[in-house]
Amino acid sequence: MESFDALLLGLSVAVQPQNLFYAFIGVLLGTAVGVLPGIGPALTVALLLPVTFKLDPGGSLIMFAGIYYGGMYGGSTSSILLNTPGESASIITALEGNKMARAGRGGPALATAAIGSFVAGLIATIALTFLAPWVVEIALNFGPADYFALMVLAFTTVSAAFGGSALRGLTALFIGLSLGLVGIDLQTGQARLAFGVPDLLDGVEVTTTAVAMFALGETLYIASLGSRMRETIEPVRGSLWMTAQDWARSWKPWLRGTALGFPIGALPAGGAEIPTFLSYSAEKALSKHPEEFGHGAIEGVAGPEAANNASAAGVLVPLLTLGLPTSATAAMMLAGFQQYGIQPGPLLFSTNADLVWGLIASLFIANTMLLVLNLPLIGMWVRLLSIPRPWLYGGILVFATLGTLGANPSQFELAMLAALGLLGFAMRYFDYPVAPVIIGLILGPLAEQQLRRALAISQGDPAALFESSIAIGIYAVCAIVLFGPVLWKLVQRKNGKTLPA
Repeated sequence: MESFDALLLGLSVAVQPQNLFYAFIGVLLGTAVGVLPGIGPALTVALLLPVTFKLDPGGSLIMFAGIYYGGMYGGSTSSILLNTPGESASIITALEGNKMARAGRGGPALATAAIGSFVAGLIATIALTFLAPWVVEIALNFGPADYFALMVLAFTTVSAAFGGSALRGLTALFIGLSLGLVGIDLQTGQARLAFGVPDLLDGVEVTTTAVAMFALGETLYIASLGSRMRETIEPVRGSLWMTAQDWARSWKPWLRGTALGFPIGALPAGGAEIPTFLSYSAEKALSKHPEEFGHGAIEGVAGPEAANNASAAGVLVPLLTLGLPTSATAAMMLAGFQQYGIQPGPLLFSTNADLVWGLIASLFIANTMLLVLNLPLIGMWVRLLSIPRPWLYGGILVFATLGTLGANPSQFELAMLAALGLLGFAMRYFDYPVAPVIIGLILGPLAEQQLRRALAISQGDPAALFESSIAIGIYAVCAIVLFGPVLWKLVQRKNGKTLPA
């Protein structure tokens, strides 16, 4: 009942005219940018991060909710019509959706993606409403050692989940941790890694880093590919509406995708990739038309797209309640919180109740706006796909530069944007994940603070970090995340050698 009362408080904030306007603009911008080829939700949020800098915290985060959901949906349009997934979670949507588009059924594919996103987002946001306070109650029992263990878990999971190997993920993480050390140490007052540059005493700006690593780095990488990337837009032929048979084949995958996406997305080691692949496998196994899979099965669009959007709401559970970003987009959301000096975590629900519940309530509004806007505007989104690549990525460079200068007008910040953009390009070129850099930059100082508190309480005894049963359990999960895949490969290799004999 308390959750219901808190949600009513959030709705009273979210339905204020200016906040409804912010949600609408967020959904529109998020979809418009997210629909562009090769631009996923994380890049969308990073690119639009400076736009919200001058807004009040409540309006900014509500706009973020719209951008977040809009960017998630926009990626499905480019996946279906262009066969270009903006992120790994949209690969499955591209697999079946583009086959449907080539067969002249792009309209039903886009419609089932939109309606599935709405159904999954609605159910998952309701689950978020009632699950978040329960997680907060558990988190309030955490001590400094437990919080440090939680930060280590975040570092471990993002390093293992992103990139081709855990080693590459850890390398990217340590780059982020190093950037997080730049500036004045708050406890000793000593400058660290500033190299005598006064502008670095305040530390490296998260917003600048996010825009540089995601927007500039990705743009330079796409430009480096040149003519090697050829794309053909599949036109939307026939009606956009689903037939009765399409509805009958879609509603169960929507529900099953939601049931897979939300709980996996809510796990600290979750994310959207696993539930989308599981959903696709489940639908293929349960379908009465398995022969259509690989040739344009509508269940292969409906289920994974629902799982993708349900996991988007699930990712907000560890982000809002524990301050843990478990995806690249969540890391961008965390940067949005921190640009206002707000740290997500269990205390957020008591110190900024109207803010956090307004954000959750605005997810319902953004989700509804998505459905109302996107089905009639599909024709416009398709025209956006025809923007020539040089114009598109040239515009992104200009927009990212102006946005960064608007948020922090200084020549040094512009130089940092260029330098970090080149670093992002190099990492992208050599297949190093970018998200761990942002997470290391944001969570590194927080982990250091909790570590120092734990050691101060124990008078310097490091054994105190392992005395709590909560911390021990978290470290055990870290070990499983890091060494589990290696052990699994060894077992598979051993079985593979013994089976022929």
